[in-house]
Amino acid sequence: MLKLKRVYETASATDGTRFLIERLWPRGIRKEALLIKAWIKEAAPSTVLRQWFQHDPARWDEFRSRYFAELEQNSAGWAPLLEAAREGAVTLVYSSHDTEHNNAVALKEFLERHLKEKRR
Repeated sequence: MLKLKRVYETASATDGTRFLIERLWPRGIRKEALLIKAWIKEAAPSTVLRQWFQHDPARWDEFRSRYFAELEQNSAGWAPLLEAAREGAVTLVYSSHDTEHNNAVALKEFLERHLKEKRR
């Protein structure tokens, strides 16, 4: 099971294994405060894509398409997330204020597709 949680939300026992999936460390957050297993920068969108997107909902569909293409080119970046999700609950920790249009939402969708494909 994959879950999403903002870095500013308190960790809980039901989160399972927590991974930060941002290219940049979130402002104002101490590393020990996040209670993450790892910081997976490689699963985040490229700097170019992140800067192009700027969390503009009008660019959401195109962002997802470009981000998924980046992810397909770098399976090593997200493979640890997929493996952890096969073992149990995983929470993708992100810093965006927009809870509907961000890389964590897109990455969760991408990983869920790959989990379903492996089950077939």
